[in-house]
Amino acid sequence: MTAENGLAAGAPESSVTFINVFEIAAEELDAFVGKWEERARLMRDKPGFIDSRLHRARSSDSRFQLVNVSHWASQEAWEAATADPDFASRAREAREETVQPVTPNPAVYDVVVELTAP
Repeated sequence: MTAENGLAAGAPESSVTFINVFEIAAEELDAFVGKWEERARLMRDKPGFIDSRLHRARSSDSRFQLVNVSHWASQEAWEAATADPDFASRAREAREETVQPVTPNPAVYDVVVELTAP
């Protein structure tokens, strides 16, 4: 991130941030992360992809065990990438392959406030 504008290095001013928080049982994490990485590789090759990071909670008691933060050149680029039938199929399979339900909470966000160290 740059201190000046809160965007990933090299990200254009019109970029958007995609955040998806997952409610998932702690015992399902490792298998789900493996499948997530496969899907993320599909996204990496899509036009408009900038970067992506998957964060894992340190506590198994956390409601959201995984948080995905990705940056895209535009909302249109993100929408086109997620409309890919192969990606949609893999995402559905990943949720259905777990013993307990996985609840994703996806949305696209714009930065409205940013604080940086002085």
